Amino acid sequence: MPSESTYDPALLALGRDVKLLILDVDGVLTDGGLTYDHEGNVSKRFHVQDGLGIKIAQSLGLGIAVITGLKHGAVEKRVRELGIEEYHAGHVDKVPLMEGIRGRLGCERAQIAYLGDDWVDAGVMQAVGLPMAVANAQPEILRLAKWVSRLQGGQGAVREAIMFLLRCRGQFDAAWEKWSG
Repeated sequence: MPSESTYDPALLALGRDVKLLILDVDGVLTDGGLTYDHEGNVSKRFHVQDGLGIKIAQSLGLGIAVITGLKHGAVEKRVRELGIEEYHAGHVDKVPLMEGIRGRLGCERAQIAYLGDDWVDAGVMQAVGLPMAVANAQPEILRLAKWVSRLQGGQGAVREAIMFLLRCRGQFDAAWEKWSG
């Protein structure tokens, strides 16, 4: 992962005041694939490093929320395992949900980052202070993003985004110290 000196100071400043990271699911927390069994049940794969990144963020006061267009039991189970209270499934119009979360948590739009990958994320990305995208996001989403991961969705991109935000917030070294010994 690049150090703080690798990033544009204006980008670091955008991340410095972020209090909340909102995540999409399919294509961000997962690789976007849908696996169906013979009975039509869907399963999804999550990257364990993203999960630990979420726990690290939460332990340092960086809020995590999830807004997803699809509604699947596997996603809800994973989100609940991670202790994410702001979970909203089955919504393609994400801006009103972001506004509701923002109001409940007392955040300004400038204090919110959003990590997305597809057109359904465009509206909310344009409404937050730090729009972020995974490496394999759609071209239009990549153009909206002010920060883009090196990793693809479902392959640790969420962890990468969290580590970037912790660097911006000056918390990366303290997090490493806590977890390394």
